[in-house]
Amino acid sequence: MQKQLVTVLGSTGSIGKSTLDVLARHPDQFGVFALTASTQIDLLYAQILVHRPHYAVMVSETHAKRLADMVAAEGLPTRVLSGAEALCEVAADDRVTSVMAAIVGAAGLPSCMAAAKAGKKLLLANKEALVVGGPFFMDAVATGGATLLPIDSEHSAVFQSLPDDRASWKRRVQKIILTASGGPFRTRDVATLPLVTPQEACAHPNWVMGRKISVDSATMMNKALEVIEAKYLFGLAPGQIEVVIHPQSVIHSMVQYQDASVVAQLGTPDMRVPIAYGLSWPERVASGAATLDFMSLAALTFETPDPTRFPGLQLAWETLNGPTGSTAVLNAANEVAVESFLSGRIRFDQIHSLNVDMIQGCQIPPVTTLDDVLALDVQTRVQAAAWVASHGN
Repeated sequence: MQKQLVTVLGSTGSIGKSTLDVLARHPDQFGVFALTASTQIDLLYAQILVHRPHYAVMVSETHAKRLADMVAAEGLPTRVLSGAEALCEVAADDRVTSVMAAIVGAAGLPSCMAAAKAGKKLLLANKEALVVGGPFFMDAVATGGATLLPIDSEHSAVFQSLPDDRASWKRRVQKIILTASGGPFRTRDVATLPLVTPQEACAHPNWVMGRKISVDSATMMNKALEVIEAKYLFGLAPGQIEVVIHPQSVIHSMVQYQDASVVAQLGTPDMRVPIAYGLSWPERVASGAATLDFMSLAALTFETPDPTRFPGLQLAWETLNGPTGSTAVLNAANEVAVESFLSGRIRFDQIHSLNVDMIQGCQIPPVTTLDDVLALDVQTRVQAAAWVASHGN
């Protein structure tokens, strides 16, 4: 069997590191073509030493130069590249079989588009490709003949619970139900949320994740973004997507069919499970995750999300039902808001305030191309930064 060569976009993040863990368990099946990072030189260098990729890419030219010197000093064959264009090149290279798209934020969209247009097996962990790119990204997938596999645990669970025949989804599926843990503040006094610190917001009770997605989990904005993703991934109307809080994070999501049957995917809260499934699809390989012990499960409970505690969740349906580009505005505003909260410039509760003000105050021009969406993304970030400057601490 010929090895699959994999490009890992965002290899120094949480998803990237878990991907490399899975790949290392199956050296006969997978090889690493390229690793990419933004600024974490030492970690990327350590990954190069272990995985010996053909290429390593750093977005910053300065950081790439330092990495290249380290690689050369060790006599390694890895070629170091820099810049956003290089990310697209290693995603679309003819030798690449699969691309793990794990760059956080809208910055990951161009390389996702490149992989889609090149017809790759695209393992999508980057929410923003769909939240920002939406129909334009899906068009690129279809035109390029790419295979799109969701890596978010919830979307992977839905995908695993659906029939193999995509053409049957619309007539068979009544709705999908995305589960959410409720994050670290599910039971916290709502009145104290303005006092939340970045450290508290990043302390997720079940999952080990990066700082940005941990804050999104605390506000449940991650679930709002997942609702938007699900609309495009599975071709459903917004009204066919529901969210339920499931604190134990055992059931990762469910599909309810027209006959009232519900099919769910269960497992331990370990991102290596959906990553292994995506890498090996349509087969299955060992992920390294612990198996689920049903004898030790005390209970599986479910709750309706509290709109007072998680007001940002409803913005998913609001923007999906708004003009084209509304979801891009929400994403850009939220990225600025979360970064501002993590850097101490706004309070936790102001994340939602900023998001709402951007959605309500942004004049969205006609959006007919991806360039229009990207221009709207830039415009929203400028306006959001001005909001932080005038409302922040």
